Amino acid sequence: MRRLHMIGMTLAMAALGACNEKPPQDEANRPKVRIVSEEQKQLHQLDAFNLAIGLKRAIYDAGYTCKRITDAGFVGTWENLDQWMAHCEYDNGSTRDWAIFAGPDGSAQVRDCKDVDATALPKCEIKKRPPGRFEFKAEKGSKASS
Repeated sequence: MRRLHMIGMTLAMAALGACNEKPPQDEANRPKVRIVSEEQKQLHQLDAFNLAIGLKRAIYDAGYTCKRITDAGFVGTWENLDQWMAHCEYDNGSTRDWAIFAGPDGSAQVRDCKDVDATALPKCEIKKRPPGRFEFKAEKGSKASS
């Protein structure tokens, strides 16, 4: 019995001694891995009109509104999220800028840019705009203009 007690004490002391050892690789030196989904990559390939549709849908799915997107684009990355910005105009003349964070799991988080700009997140400043126009203009003589 005494022998088991001595073995237990030895193991306990060894475990305590290991507590002061540093892990093999320090957290600060560990390379960060960025996961990017196909959906995130596809957003970068959209023209202005289709990007506006996608961002508007994310805004509505989050419970907010956006009558018309008149400007939008890529802001940057934050951890595994791609940050996009959409400038919305409403019928009453008011405007609102939205930050849309696209995740590698297909999710989207939407925040008012006023709130984002007051945090450590990237400011709502578009770094890259998509090609094309944000609104659909029907050609003269087409059925859409009738």
